[in-house]
Amino acid sequence: MPELFEKAYNYTDSKQVKATGYYPYFLPANAEIGPRTVINDQKVIMLGSNNYMGLTGDPEIKQAAKDAIDKYGSGCTGSRFLNGTLDIHMELETKLAKFTNKDGALAFSTGYQGNLGVISAIAGKGDYIISDGLNHASIVDACRLSRAKTLTFGHNDMADLEKVLKSLPKDTGKLIVTDGVFSMEGDLANIPEIADLAETYSARIMIDDAHGIGYMGPKGNGTPAHFNVMDKVDLMVGTFSKSFASIGGFVSADEDIIEFLQHNARSLMFSASIPPASTATVLKALELIEKGDDKRKKLFHNAKLLKNGLDEAGFDTGESVTPIIPVKVRDRMKTFVYWKELFKAGVYTNPVPSPAVAVGEELMRTSLMANHEDQDILEAVQVFAAVGKAMQII
Repeated sequence: MPELFEKAYNYTDSKQVKATGYYPYFLPANAEIGPRTVINDQKVIMLGSNNYMGLTGDPEIKQAAKDAIDKYGSGCTGSRFLNGTLDIHMELETKLAKFTNKDGALAFSTGYQGNLGVISAIAGKGDYIISDGLNHASIVDACRLSRAKTLTFGHNDMADLEKVLKSLPKDTGKLIVTDGVFSMEGDLANIPEIADLAETYSARIMIDDAHGIGYMGPKGNGTPAHFNVMDKVDLMVGTFSKSFASIGGFVSADEDIIEFLQHNARSLMFSASIPPASTATVLKALELIEKGDDKRKKLFHNAKLLKNGLDEAGFDTGESVTPIIPVKVRDRMKTFVYWKELFKAGVYTNPVPSPAVAVGEELMRTSLMANHEDQDILEAVQVFAAVGKAMQII
């Protein structure tokens, strides 16, 4: 008789890496996560955070969280569907709808739950989901949870997307789903061409802009706004755990769609709602983001400075046009060793093996904040280059 836990007892991948001394995960931070911080008692330049707008340490953000706890307590003790809705949840949804130029919005407890709830509720039996091959794991899992048939197209390959759309029956529901900013590569979805194809083949569009909302677009209102096609996107999903300095997620859409999701998105209906402090943090972050032109400009300045420095040193940084800049290593164990040597030299970044990327495409994922100083970045480039040369990566 098969043993249920046999796969767990026989799992050795992480143990093997730990035995080498190069295991890079679950290291505790000992201080606030800013441009320079302390990880596992090691002082480092932080190039591994999604705190793109640099707001997690902002005094106004912290005060908003403290004030919310004083007024509402530490938690909501229930789901939004029943007793867990606060007036600030509804205020946030109204402001998010306006921010993304939609009729309505709905806040989830995490961005992951947002994708799960929206996709599984909207796409059902007899429908089709057409998903970019490099979409985030939360989209992949949501497609599995949905009863729709899921087809993938090559990453940002519009000819392949059209080929898939052409193959589908005309009289079926079709949802094209893609990240706005791809979380490992730092490139952008070709939303204008996706919108044209969606119109031609009578499909709907959902953009998960977790890694773009907050700094992409004229007011930080997302990658569709960056391309000036927000009106052609039917479902806009975002997260609060990156530029918004908190945790949670949302979807914005037509009012009828939002009402349907309120009563059919299981990850909303059967999860406790976002705590008061987190909700108030997002409200304050949204206020700061809308007037944050200087921060956005500094963030893109920082991204250009790092990418140019890494490119000039001889690294392959792919097609990134955002503050997410990959450094291709293309070897699993070498990626872990490189991470450890960088960490010892005072730079923290994220090693990314498969399945987050394809086998043979292993990389170091770097990401920047608006409050990094030039000196932080220049110093990090020097470390990357010195260690990269010593390891014969460049």
